[in-house]
Amino acid sequence: MPSSALNPRVAVYTGTFDPVHLGHYDAISRGSKLFDTLIVGVGINPDKQTLFTLDERVELLHDVCADLPNVEIHKFEGLAVRFVRQLGSRIMLRGLRTLSDMEYEFTMSLMNSNLDPELETVFLMAKEDFSHVSSSLLRQIAFLGGDLTKFLPPRVKEALLDKVREKKA
Repeated sequence: MPSSALNPRVAVYTGTFDPVHLGHYDAISRGSKLFDTLIVGVGINPDKQTLFTLDERVELLHDVCADLPNVEIHKFEGLAVRFVRQLGSRIMLRGLRTLSDMEYEFTMSLMNSNLDPELETVFLMAKEDFSHVSSSLLRQIAFLGGDLTKFLPPRVKEALLDKVREKKA
């Protein structure tokens, strides 16, 4: 797709969202105010073994983002840069929590830029309340019986606890 056809008012925020948490929601909500359309791409990462299926993660994101009219939820497989390009966007939105995130995301941004030089990455710093929150940590807390109330939307908390009960049964 030629660069003139790429829309700079549409951004794409990709992740596995296993599960989607309030830090994700904060980034999505803030991103939705910066762009005309924010597309959340729910992907498959071959390096991660997910607790929720792809369809379950999409459904939970639909539920969590129902109050954001300019946010669309899509699933995808393969490279994020190809997904962004297929959608006609040229902006990848990424969240940064910690210094280690910064190093990882900087490396990914450079690689993505090499794969598609017309794409730009826009970073949002996590708010302090969410800078320590990760899906993997929340799954661990759920399996160990900790309180997830401050970190997950109620529907996601319920779904995660159901998954934990299934795994333990």
